[in-house]
Amino acid sequence: MTETPQRPQPSPRPLRVLAAMSGGVDSAVAAARAAEAGHDVTGVHLALSANPQSFRTGARGCCTIEDSRDARRAADVIGIPFYVWDLAERFREDVVEDFVAEYEAGRTPNPCLRCNEKIKFAALLDKALALGFDAVVTGHYAKVIVNEDGTRELHRASDMAKDQSYVLGVLDDRQLAHAMFPLGDTVTTKEEIRAEAERRGLAVAKKPDSHDICFIADGDTQGFLAARLGKAEGDIVDESGAVLGTHEGAYGYTIGQRKGLRIGTPAPDGKPRYVLDISPVNNTVTVGPAASLDVTSLTAVKPRWCGTSPFAPGTYTAQLRAHGDETPVTAELVEGELRVAFAEPVRGVAPGQAIVLYDGTRVVGSATIATTERVTAGV
Repeated sequence: MTETPQRPQPSPRPLRVLAAMSGGVDSAVAAARAAEAGHDVTGVHLALSANPQSFRTGARGCCTIEDSRDARRAADVIGIPFYVWDLAERFREDVVEDFVAEYEAGRTPNPCLRCNEKIKFAALLDKALALGFDAVVTGHYAKVIVNEDGTRELHRASDMAKDQSYVLGVLDDRQLAHAMFPLGDTVTTKEEIRAEAERRGLAVAKKPDSHDICFIADGDTQGFLAARLGKAEGDIVDESGAVLGTHEGAYGYTIGQRKGLRIGTPAPDGKPRYVLDISPVNNTVTVGPAASLDVTSLTAVKPRWCGTSPFAPGTYTAQLRAHGDETPVTAELVEGELRVAFAEPVRGVAPGQAIVLYDGTRVVGSATIATTERVTAGV
């Protein structure tokens, strides 16, 4: 396992950088720090909705009219040029439609991770480089370490409580070479970041954070999916195949879900039941006891490496959710698929989720979970 890296070295020369400003406090402070460090900073807000009023407001979003205004005001205070770029069509295709298609296929996607991959560090970065910028600055809490040979590594933030490296695990070498995260080496509380914003005169200092999906205005994911996929009644069954109830769309469930199952018949042992499997082929949701969620291994596809891809079995830790814990694993790449075995069974692992591998604090890479093997049954 690698040791915790030293503090990243400052850039040897000022860079021309594009700061992605969502309208929240983190991205505003990141842009201010980049400017204070002597870089030539230009702020840009991404318009990600053809109808910004339909996106969530009142929090740290990235898409609403009020967010664009907050970002512009912050740029004015920092004293940097500011633009709004329309990436709504690209966002709809690469994030929103992907989100709907994944749920329709019975998988559980992470739209924030996909946005980082396809929008902030693909569409935005490509446009920035074409315009002569050296790097893209964001308010993510993660660190890019430059080695003596010039290669780069992505590491966890100094403050694990705010670490966001999981949603950046999709970045490749080229993207890391043009990424800057000014907040990643800060061991401070969020209150201190807000205090810094206030000292800098940034009006977003007290703006609340958002933990919801930005393109689902009311936070009702099931309603959002139903409006696009339509209601499709199907059966809720137990592990033996016995019908326990019905649902209005298998896409409205996620593996590990306990609440909202609407099963009238209690389990024989009186214990809660959880979603074990979602089958879009026959529109069936299978439920069962918590123990049946225990996963011992998985395969994942579409691996992306933050450096050289592993060529032999190795021991790592893995993270399965944006705010999840690490768990020890062994992993190897076999014919383009990542095969992972857990040291101890883990629960709530769903196809479509991302698994991110770590070597100490270094992000090795990520992949999309395709299949899982459980203690009692293979799914």
